[in-house]
Amino acid sequence: MKLATCGYEGKTISGVIINDSIIPFSEIFGKDYSMLEFINFQNEEKLSQLPLNEKDFPGIPLDKITLLSPIPYPFRNVICLGKNYSGHIKELASFTGVAANSEKPIYFTKSAYPAVAPGGFISSHQDITGMLDYEAELAVIIGKPAKNISADEAYDYVFGYTILNDISARDIQKSHTQWFRGKSLDLTCPIGPWIVTAAEFNTPIELDISCYVNGELRQSSNTRHMIFSIPFVVSELSKGMQLYPGDIIATGTPEGVGQGFDPPKYLRPGDTTECVIENIGSLKNTIK
Repeated sequence: MKLATCGYEGKTISGVIINDSIIPFSEIFGKDYSMLEFINFQNEEKLSQLPLNEKDFPGIPLDKITLLSPIPYPFRNVICLGKNYSGHIKELASFTGVAANSEKPIYFTKSAYPAVAPGGFISSHQDITGMLDYEAELAVIIGKPAKNISADEAYDYVFGYTILNDISARDIQKSHTQWFRGKSLDLTCPIGPWIVTAAEFNTPIELDISCYVNGELRQSSNTRHMIFSIPFVVSELSKGMQLYPGDIIATGTPEGVGQGFDPPKYLRPGDTTECVIENIGSLKNTIK
């Protein structure tokens, strides 16, 4: 099931994508849930029991709406993993100064308030950075409160998956002993194009992931190559820190980022990035 947030006739609505239409939650439930409200109130199970069809719920044609990030304003920072693919560790070892072999996950957070919409503009911040980079990532959406859960339970707490482009100002990232500022400039976190619910995926999650810049393939891998798996990460994060419905976990990026080329291939105004993940879709944005 694909769940999306969009702009329509001056309003922001969320709903289910069926064929070439979006059926607003308000038509189905009689209440105009935002995506965060929908997740918080555990409505997915109710939705899965309904015989959704365009006859009973005509919906709105997709060519009449503008897709927004599925969670335009996350209620807290995105939780991110650094260096979760061995190829990415190798290509950036000299840049970050972090040991090439990670025995423990590297966690940091990224502000995404607001998250950049599919098709939206990523700010270049040319006045403060000359090293803007892309990172295609699978993002996990938490579906219910998770505290001190085991890895075996972790998938039960996942609501769904989407795509996140962890745009990074490498020079700012390098100039600090932590990565928060270089990862959190305004309008540098595209998320979308929608959430695909967890029931649509087999586990463990093994999905092809890629990123194109101006049509050139830069990143190409599979999530099976993550060093720390989704169950491990969700379980570990839940130990002593409750995860909440709607929390977003970005699971790291594979090799092929701009910093890893010789010479580096940083993003410039007018460039387009397209992150693609199997069974989810494509997240395309332009640098402005």
